[in-house]
Amino acid sequence: MSEDDIGPILYFPPAPDLAEVISSIYIARFEVEHFDEMERADRPQIRIHLNDVHGEYHLLDGQIITARGAVIIGPTSAPVRAVSHGPVYLIGMGLMPAGWAMLMGPDAALYADRAIHAADLFGDWIHQTAAIIAAAETDIARIAAMQALAREILRRGEPAPMWFTRTVDKWLMATTSPQVDDLVAASGMSARSVERMTKRFYGVSPKMLARKYRALRTASALARGDKMDEAALAEAFYDQSHLIREVKQFAGATPGKLSHPTDYTRATTVGRHKLIGQVSPLVSDT
Repeated sequence: MSEDDIGPILYFPPAPDLAEVISSIYIARFEVEHFDEMERADRPQIRIHLNDVHGEYHLLDGQIITARGAVIIGPTSAPVRAVSHGPVYLIGMGLMPAGWAMLMGPDAALYADRAIHAADLFGDWIHQTAAIIAAAETDIARIAAMQALAREILRRGEPAPMWFTRTVDKWLMATTSPQVDDLVAASGMSARSVERMTKRFYGVSPKMLARKYRALRTASALARGDKMDEAALAEAFYDQSHLIREVKQFAGATPGKLSHPTDYTRATTVGRHKLIGQVSPLVSDT
């Protein structure tokens, strides 16, 4: 990483010891008077807002939470509207399924499509940590502090069943249209047990998880301007209307709009894609 790096959103891979816990670390800066963007469905996030500007996140079913200080956004299966009444300046980290289990503790399904202030889960000490990160003089120092925060929480937590999350991640990456029966067979467990564990670590059922990543992989490729594989699309979606409906549900925009993405959407998809080879393909490709 260089202090000369520029861009509205910068993405960085986690340290090797956190690779199965954190998907990526990112710093976002948007010097605007008003920010209003739809964030596509995503993995859980811990975000620390570095300036004292009022904003809010609008989630599924009408929940609105103030975007200030340290905020936890659970795994989402629908777009989240992010609003800031002034410049956006934040640092965040995405959580892998094992990371959610070890850092957060509760079932991911309890926080699916929900958000809370981090102090509600961790206690008031998170305020001091957020203040230290905000006061850091360089991005390198902020990233180091975020990883130190993750390690401190991990030290207090319990291990997650890595074998299961690795099995699910491999299943999601194996084909453009993952089948639940294949996951059940690979896990060696009953369909009911697989569903219970998938909801615990990913926040949704296996079927919903497959739909989510199928749509996000397609949406990200469109936003980057990548040439689409027609055979893969035919395998993943029944027809054009099915593709449009699924992409819009999870990415918040139709394929046509994603072909001409907003600066925010393009910065997100291109920034993650630059991490190819440094993070899981589930991160860089979606």
